Amino acid sequence: MPDPDATPAGPAEARAMDDGHVVVCGAGVVGLALAMMLAGDGRRVTVLESDPAPAPDAAAAAWSAWSRRGVAQFHQPHCVFPRFRHICDEGLPGVTDALLGVGCRAFDPLDASPPSLGDHAPRPDDGRLRWVTGRRPVLEAVLAQRAEHQPMLTVRRGVRVTGLLDGPRVLEGVPHVAGVITDRGERLRADLVVDAMGRRTPADAWLADLGAVPPERVAEDSGFAYYTRYFSGPLPEWQSGPLTPYGTVTVLTLPSDNDTWSVTVFGSSGDVPVKELRRPDCFDRVLHGFPLQAHWVDAPAEPGVEVMAGVLDRTRSLVVDGSPVVTGFTAVGDAWACTNPSAGKGISVGLMHAELLRDVLRVHPDEPTAFAAAFHELGDDRVAPYVRNQLRADRARVAEMDALRRGEAPPAPDPDVAAFAAAAMEDPEVFRALLEVLTCLALPSEVLARPHIGAAVARRRGQAPEPPPGPDRTELLDLIAG
Repeated sequence: MPDPDATPAGPAEARAMDDGHVVVCGAGVVGLALAMMLAGDGRRVTVLESDPAPAPDAAAAAWSAWSRRGVAQFHQPHCVFPRFRHICDEGLPGVTDALLGVGCRAFDPLDASPPSLGDHAPRPDDGRLRWVTGRRPVLEAVLAQRAEHQPMLTVRRGVRVTGLLDGPRVLEGVPHVAGVITDRGERLRADLVVDAMGRRTPADAWLADLGAVPPERVAEDSGFAYYTRYFSGPLPEWQSGPLTPYGTVTVLTLPSDNDTWSVTVFGSSGDVPVKELRRPDCFDRVLHGFPLQAHWVDAPAEPGVEVMAGVLDRTRSLVVDGSPVVTGFTAVGDAWACTNPSAGKGISVGLMHAELLRDVLRVHPDEPTAFAAAFHELGDDRVAPYVRNQLRADRARVAEMDALRRGEAPPAPDPDVAAFAAAAMEDPEVFRALLEVLTCLALPSEVLARPHIGAAVARRRGQAPEPPPGPDRTELLDLIAG
């Protein structure tokens, strides 16, 4: 049914916009969560999604039958860290229970704590570290089903945005967006348009059509290639943490919904021999060479290996030289900034950014210029550090892998990062602090400011954790060759 706010293409009659109408472009996890938050605040929200298929009711159908061509990483592993759960419990009550209701797994990362800690007694606030996790299609289907029943919210699938409506300017020399144009010829007016279209957003071209100064962009290939298989059955016993680096590759084991899990090996995208991991027989053979993870592939497996490469680490700013490039339009989640997906931070950081947008809009509901400035400044202060820290970690890891692949000594690790990791293997409080950092609950600067944590890390400066048992480069190549 046509949206009542849509008008045919052509000269538009002047009419007053309804207060608080927001158009969200993209019905991914972050777009849907943001839309429900804003609708919960009493705003009218329309979500436009180019992929036409509705979300299935059943988890199995969401995984096997839901087509989401607009999401390149739809079947890649995803994490929803405790930060995601905390935001949902505050701003989207009922989501956590709904996820558990379709078979998502309640996961306690302390179950994977190293034996070297010695003290494994629970602490009163350990619950903050737990999260509920599931495969991306299952997670998104739950949010989509809830969005369909959210008052003040309309989700329209199979509608592609092709451009932005140019409105009366509120800041001299800066375009103001008054809505969107769709592939159906509709001109849908809004007080705010939000780009939630992910890594491959086309919105910069739309802004150029309005004469906007180009957004400030920094983009580079993350340098990683990912090879993933999915398995089912009782969850294997933890013998290492979920993310374990081994020289020129890293192994990632992630629990998921409905007695499933994923195993991922990722290395440098320039590592030609590792590309053989796209063959299931090679993948399983190689994993059996890693003693701490070999048992994770001794289970029924889905056919094939999911492969992803050419992933960009990118940041995009709509404020250049202190001035917004546009008003009435903003971006959240991966459309704003995206990093190496193996760290699992994308959805959690995206929800942090969406929550911030909701909060800033509460303060500046009718002030487009003030909203643009405040959202940029607070995002740069509160959310961007998680992105920048991951970019630094990505670059360091790629440099290490590339050096080892060439047979050279790797660059010296950051002494503070190495000391933090070393202390976490021995001190249960430091281990919990490291989990806070890894799961987006806190920044390194915040936990290192705690006296006990800072002192424990300082005592180990110059140290690094013992490497886990596993194949070196020569042994890895032998495993690949069979």
